[in-house]
Amino acid sequence: MKLESYIIADNIISPLGFSTEENFAQLKQMRTGVQRLEKSALSPEPVCAAVIDARRLDDEFKKLDTSTPYTRLEQLFILSISDTLKQNPAIDIRSPKTLLILSSTKGNIDLLDPENKGKFDKKRLFLWETGNMITQHFGNPNKALVVSNACISGVLAIILGKRLLEENTYDTIIVSGGDIMTHFVVSGFQSFKAVSSEVCKPYDAARDGISLGEACGTVVLTNDKTKVKGTAIAVKGGSSSNDANHISGPSRTGDGLLLAIERTLKEANMDASQVAYISGHGTATLYNDEMEAQAITTARLQDVPMNSLKSYFGHTLGAAGIIESIIGIQSMRSNTLIGTYNYNQPGVTKPVNIIKKTTESTVDNCLKTAAGFGGCNAAVLFSKEA
Repeated sequence: MKLESYIIADNIISPLGFSTEENFAQLKQMRTGVQRLEKSALSPEPVCAAVIDARRLDDEFKKLDTSTPYTRLEQLFILSISDTLKQNPAIDIRSPKTLLILSSTKGNIDLLDPENKGKFDKKRLFLWETGNMITQHFGNPNKALVVSNACISGVLAIILGKRLLEENTYDTIIVSGGDIMTHFVVSGFQSFKAVSSEVCKPYDAARDGISLGEACGTVVLTNDKTKVKGTAIAVKGGSSSNDANHISGPSRTGDGLLLAIERTLKEANMDASQVAYISGHGTATLYNDEMEAQAITTARLQDVPMNSLKSYFGHTLGAAGIIESIIGIQSMRSNTLIGTYNYNQPGVTKPVNIIKKTTESTVDNCLKTAAGFGGCNAAVLFSKEA
């Protein structure tokens, strides 16, 4: 008999707050964390982005009373994981049966900035060393796994956690995803001419590119249902694919994402009619949103309420799949669907059901989709149990 995987704690740190509750309260009011930044360290020209308050991050981290110097991203990981540990005393991060999985696309990329030169050992640029620093901080005896597969990293990390729990080698897996804003990241997307000059408009007719953001999110999974407090949320299925279409452009047909969705539904033993809500990838770029609409429609999910959270958080890269999954889980727990900020007029050729305003609705399950550079795609399905 296959073991189930349950979410027993979660946290989001973003420009909208330092806890899941704080972030969700802001989303329910449809308040965005994306701001127009004039000339800054991120870009010599104005750019719209969602940036975490550096002073608050510093103040919150000082409360942990640690003498070890940590990078900005490492501080976010440690704070986010620490918050989840407080939520459920059944989580034993020092147990050999507990594994840490990190999701990030760029890691400590800010160490390449001239002002950070010499502050940390050069090996801190490697993602595996970030994993070492986090496990050492918490006293976890296992070697951390790192998932870095473009913008599906967070969703893929959750799927990996689910599969490892099914093998019963571990009984608890902490999945934490994070990325930070740097000039390197912003300039990279600017070189594609993919960055909007205003808050992005997912799926909208006037969309003209992404807004970037930074965040960190953590979910704790277990195969031991006795550790669940309150409503049980299970990870029922998950799958990934690669359409190998282009180094940056998604498939025009959406076949790769469609395959991931179909396999996810099959594993969850669910058909399209049972899906209550879709948390879309929705980057607000011309081709991503169109590809996603194609895949959703072909999967016969076009009538399911769907949103994108990118116009609230910005595109947070390796954190996106984690924090957007957490908001989906909160939507299930509160039976609340968050409206898509800045969405006005349909801008894709398929009639997908984009949520415009935050509404109350029974949400028993949530399908989270993701897509990324290199043609990668992923989907994961969460279900609420009695």
